Amino acid sequence: MEWKHVDGENRGKVNFFALSTCIWCRKTKALLNRLGVDYYYIDVDLVTGDDVDKVRNEMGRWNPMLSFPTIIIDDDKVIIGYREQELKEALGYGDK
Repeated sequence: MEWKHVDGENRGKVNFFALSTCIWCRKTKALLNRLGVDYYYIDVDLVTGDDVDKVRNEMGRWNPMLSFPTIIIDDDKVIIGYREQELKEALGYGDK
């Protein structure tokens, strides 16, 4: 499974499970880009072959409902859904 990398400021390890067609996933990407955060993401609906099960299993460890977006910060904190303020706080941003 191939994660896409968006270069930015290191605010911890940020992994993001998304759907290419999900408006809330697009809003999350836009927020992370606006904040200038370094992160990795995978568009789950674009994964093919043997990687489909790998991605679902990995995502299911963090979010058994397999709902989107699912953001994991530092292999510790999980944010499910578009939660702008919660995501900003988890990344160490105040009112940015």
